[in-house]
Amino acid sequence: MSVLVSLIVTVGMTAIVPLGLRLLETPERPGTTALRALRRLWPLPGLLGAVSLWLPRGAPAAALAACYALATFSLALIALGYVVRIRPGPARSARQPLVRVVRNRPLVPVPSEVAALTALVTPSIAGVALVAERWGHHLFGFGPAILRLTVAHFHFAGFAAALTAGLVCRAVPGPAGRFAALSVPLGTLTVLTGYFTGEATELAGAVILTAGMWTVAVLTWRDIRPGARDRFTRALLAVSSGVLAATMVLALSWALGEATGLPHPTLTWMAATHGLGNALGFALCSILSWRRLKETGV
Repeated sequence: MSVLVSLIVTVGMTAIVPLGLRLLETPERPGTTALRALRRLWPLPGLLGAVSLWLPRGAPAAALAACYALATFSLALIALGYVVRIRPGPARSARQPLVRVVRNRPLVPVPSEVAALTALVTPSIAGVALVAERWGHHLFGFGPAILRLTVAHFHFAGFAAALTAGLVCRAVPGPAGRFAALSVPLGTLTVLTGYFTGEATELAGAVILTAGMWTVAVLTWRDIRPGARDRFTRALLAVSSGVLAATMVLALSWALGEATGLPHPTLTWMAATHGLGNALGFALCSILSWRRLKETGV
């Protein structure tokens, strides 16, 4: 399982994150200039982080992992800078898309931007777990095996899922899109909380996350795929939505089994099915298809 998880995480570090960061660069989003600069530099920390996965645990591997973690912290700082630029006022400017003011009501978060900020922050959680795992130390009571799975989880269920949910929300206005954009960050946070509070909370997070990702899959298949201008993009969207629907069934069954004691897949089986499917079938196909949609203006 360790080799397979390392391969999955390598894909996340060197392909999913840098390809996805370009999709977060929009003129109205504060911090886009810094994000673009970091994205151009990303191949170096991504490579160092990937190399660290294949070294024996110890100081050299942890040092390389720390270089990658610093890059993820930079993403989180960009997200923080985005948030602190928000100022309450009578109207929302083009440079302040995170919130909107509806007459005299309080500021209302824009769901797509909440998802985008989640995508920027979650890699830093993976970065912290990576350093501890590569050093060979426990972190908050979790051993290296669980920490390595945490690294994978927050690259895909964190970064890729939140990014895609935010893009779907922007493309498909309405309650379903807003639900997807908000439920993915909420589900991810609940799963993270479940690491510390127990399987019941983790199951609740899995239910929320599954509902959100199923919504993303349905909206992608029904509303976004037919509008793609070329067959290859439509095929990528079809694969990403179909694989996502299937892999989330596995995630839900595993969380249910952990919480109730019912038979469920092993972690090795989950890595080979849920993990690999999410990495290649969902995340990579989804990000490539959205890149193509962005380039063609769809």
